[in-house]
Amino acid sequence: MKRILTSCFGLGRLPLAPGTWGSLPPAVIFALMCHFGVSAVPTAITMAVLAIAGSVICVIFCPAVIEETGKSDPREVVADEFSGQAVTFLAFPFFMPADISTRQILIITALGFVLFRIFDIVKPWPIRTLENLPKGWGVLADDILAAVFAAILILICLKVWFSGHYTVNVG
Repeated sequence: MKRILTSCFGLGRLPLAPGTWGSLPPAVIFALMCHFGVSAVPTAITMAVLAIAGSVICVIFCPAVIEETGKSDPREVVADEFSGQAVTFLAFPFFMPADISTRQILIITALGFVLFRIFDIVKPWPIRTLENLPKGWGVLADDILAAVFAAILILICLKVWFSGHYTVNVG
């Protein structure tokens, strides 16, 4: 059961780019919620719940998977990417205009997805240093910081892109 949960029901066991597959569900959920006009608060709450669920699964169950596989960060463990991708999209709903188009939603989602994956793979300082934390914490923490870096860049992009009608959207 631990390996099923940490692999996000098998996404981490796909042969190519398991971390990318693990990052996909929060991005799809975010895009669908925005497309169907779900307001900022429920969208942000959903992203927070996904982030917390992935984080708890990673921290609690990852040590057993590490022990079983003998690897400090098993490729099949993608609960950390799942959590990180949700963190990437956590604040966006509050900064997008109410009249955002589906095309713009898809661009923002794709940008968030790609930037998170880049930061997660490249791991610029200080992201890489977080891998040294013990067991599940080390597996998770670098992804959370990669998500924060990606989110900051995207929020800057949103500020520039929607500079004509940029307001905080709370409803």
